Formats: sequence, C-alpha cells, structure tokens
Amino acid sequence: MTATPDAKPRGTRLPRTARRRQLLSAAQEVFVENGYHAAAMDEIAERAGVSKPVLYQHFPGKQELYLALLDLHMDDMITRCRDALASTTDNKQRVQAAIGAFFDFVSSQGEAFKLVFESDLRNVAPVRQRMERNLRESAEMISQVIQEDTGCSSDEARLLGVGMVGMAEVSARYWISSNGSIPKDAATQLIARLSWRGISGFPRTNADH
Repeated sequence: MTATPDAKPRGTRLPRTARRRQLLSAAQEVFVENGYHAAAMDEIAERAGVSKPVLYQHFPGKQELYLALLDLHMDDMITRCRDALASTTDNKQRVQAAIGAFFDFVSSQGEAFKLVFESDLRNVAPVRQRMERNLRESAEMISQVIQEDTGCSSDEARLLGVGMVGMAEVSARYWISSNGSIPKDAATQLIARLSWRGISGFPRTNADH
C-alpha cells in the first residue's frame, strides 16, 4: 500500500487512552473528508500510522468508530451549552452565551461539526438516537431557563428551547459554510439579538434578570 502524505510513521507504542485519541483523530479526518460510506478502515489505520489489527483492537468496526466520535463531539456540544447557561445569571447574556456555544463548536476542531449536524447516517438508528439526544438535552437546558424566567408552561418552554437550538445550529452552520464572512462575535451577537427580542417579549417572573 502506498503511504499517503498524511500517514503517520508506525511503530510507536502508546498507552491505550492515547492510542484511542490518536485513532479517533485520524478517523475524524477521514470521515470528514470522505463521508462515512466512502471512508475505509484501511485509510484510517494508515492515517493513524497503525496496522489494521491495532485499529480493530480498539474499535470492532467502522460504525463503532463513527459512534465513538459522535459521542465525543455531542458530549462536547452539550457541555458547551451547559457551561454557557451557567456562565451568568443575566438572561440576555445567557442567550448570547448559548448562541455563542454553537458558533464556537462549529469553528473548533476542523469540520467535526459535520459529524454532529450533517451526518450521512441520520437514518441509522444508533446515529439518529444520538442526534435526538443532542437536540433534546440542549433544548431542555434552555427550556428550563425560559420556563423559570417567563412562567411559560413546560410544553411551551420546550418548544421555544427547540426553536432556539434550531436557529443557533442552522445559523452557525451557515456562518461557517460562508467562510465566516461576518466576524464570529458579530455573527453571534446578531443571532442573539434576534433570539433575545423574541424571548424578552414574554412576561417576566423575575424582574431582576
């Protein structure tokens, strides 16, 4: 097999956790470049600089490798959203921080966001379940804040939370696909302003925020 320019030299023994990170990094590059169906375990192993048996020691198949990457990045997205909401008690700033979490996510780690938001395996049950969990958990965190602050019913707050997550995700994906023609901070503030004008129109249960 002819080595690709990005292939790493073989032979270095790494601790299991370090090897796993290395394999996930190589797999991410290949999945993002080629999509799931065109990605090959041969290429992933070569990119990581390991033999196929070593790759299979860590991941029994391509789908398991893909799901491990998906879990990694979805956990990252949920953590970013949680940290954003916990970063302040000022709800206007909370909205901006939550929107900013999506813009930060799509602009970090190359094009890893495509695995989470643009997967070509959406109809495969384990992938669909993870994508639904990502939407549900992000929306629930936001809906809790909305319900506490506005007095909306839980169903209303949940719908608003889903709507806000959808707007943040689609806006962030469009922004990154347009090569960041608007600076990230300006883009975040623009979408946050739109969100806040809608949410701030609801009666407030806590006049201090």
